[in-house]
Amino acid sequence: MDLAFLHPLYEHSGPWASVYVDTSRHTESTPHERRLTAAAMARQLAEQGADEATCRAVETAIDELRRSGEPHGRALFARAGEVVLDPPLARPPQGDHAEWAPLPRVTPLLELAGQDPVCLVAYVDRRGADLELRSGLGRREAGTVTGRQYPIHRTSSADWSERHFQLKVENTWEHNAGEIAGHVSACQEETGADLIVLVGDDRERRAVHERLPQRLRDRVVEASHGAGSRLLDEDVESARAEHTRRRAEAERERFLAARAPDGEGRAGAVEDVPALVEAAREHRIDELLIRADGPDTHREVWIGEDADQLAVRRTELKTLGEQNSWAARADDALIRSAVTTDAPVLVLPPESEETPVGGLGALLRWK
Repeated sequence: MDLAFLHPLYEHSGPWASVYVDTSRHTESTPHERRLTAAAMARQLAEQGADEATCRAVETAIDELRRSGEPHGRALFARAGEVVLDPPLARPPQGDHAEWAPLPRVTPLLELAGQDPVCLVAYVDRRGADLELRSGLGRREAGTVTGRQYPIHRTSSADWSERHFQLKVENTWEHNAGEIAGHVSACQEETGADLIVLVGDDRERRAVHERLPQRLRDRVVEASHGAGSRLLDEDVESARAEHTRRRAEAERERFLAARAPDGEGRAGAVEDVPALVEAAREHRIDELLIRADGPDTHREVWIGEDADQLAVRRTELKTLGEQNSWAARADDALIRSAVTTDAPVLVLPPESEETPVGGLGALLRWK
């Protein structure tokens, strides 16, 4: 998962308020309930030592959600009296909660907002295609592809002139499939969609699939719906869930294979906190893997003001020349390092096998 959107959270030092609010319930009393939630979250932060200005900013932001129609929830990250980031959630959190800590509490956000792949759906027929984007936050139109409109339909005659006409029809179909594939490829590159679902008759789907660039082949799913049909939400959810499961399993297997040392005695993956801290300090994390229920995620490490100021023991930071230090959760500290070095993060599902051990691991870069 690309975490570039989290950069604002690491441009300033903490402490930070991290708040998760469930907005999935909508009744006549919702405005009143949101006001109560706003007050409760501000009170929780104050009890943990948050400054008054930040508590007030969080309370105001939650209170402003009282008329929101958001279907799932909202995360808020605030410091120094300002809400810096407030992304919507793709799934409701398990209850409203607030934390005040040296670093933003981001792992729950990756579980609730970021893991669900964005899906580009192409409804394909012989004349063109309609595109839409689907995610846990809903759907939106993504454009229309209009190919050649004539000739489209075959005839039943077998004489020479008609066979010539049939060839023109075939050429039209092939041309339109290429046009659709080009637009799908461009739309995926522009939107960063994780998954492409092709909907339509078998021949049209296959023709577009075959013309997509190689880099997209493992992102494509063909839906067994006829031309003119529209995917139901449960169809999209099923495709997205399967894509997430397959990717997590592939990355887990890649991680397992990379743990063995190479010819120079260097492992391509590590999974214990001291080794991860060392890799983060040296900017060698290529991809961070987190299993949120793992015991190492909440293990205490020590951080300085910069992302590479990270140690298992406080005395190590002083040795590195850092005078100011704070205790932080290992997952929060490693996510900060990943974000600032542009390394992706993958949150493994709870039902995945217990790898990496402890719940934290990383694939490494050596160049």
